[in-house]
Amino acid sequence: MIKLDDLEVYKVALKIGDIVWNVVEKWNYFERDTLGKQIVRSADSIALNISEGYGRFHFAENRNFCYYSRGSAYETSTAIHKAYTRKLLSNDEYNALKEKLNLYLKLVNAYIRSIGNNGNKK
Repeated sequence: MIKLDDLEVYKVALKIGDIVWNVVEKWNYFERDTLGKQIVRSADSIALNISEGYGRFHFAENRNFCYYSRGSAYETSTAIHKAYTRKLLSNDEYNALKEKLNLYLKLVNAYIRSIGNNGNKK
């Protein structure tokens, strides 16, 4: 069985949370208190749900937490779009985050398929 820290989907999810944190911590109080808190929570939830699912006993629970994680990725995508249109993200920051999120979505879908119905953690 592959360790959680070795899963590429988990590594990318962690990176997304770190990138979001580093961007949001530079925002002013109002921006951090409104959209900032939401985007940090949703971005952190991506990796947190992967790890919680990984630690669950049954493969179906693992898969469900992957679905929650994927939902958090879509929520994060919407939040970064809002941040970009409100001029809180530069073009480079926005594009880098979108690229990471798109990569994550491909990886999590593959990971969900690998879990299948037999509990394999590939």
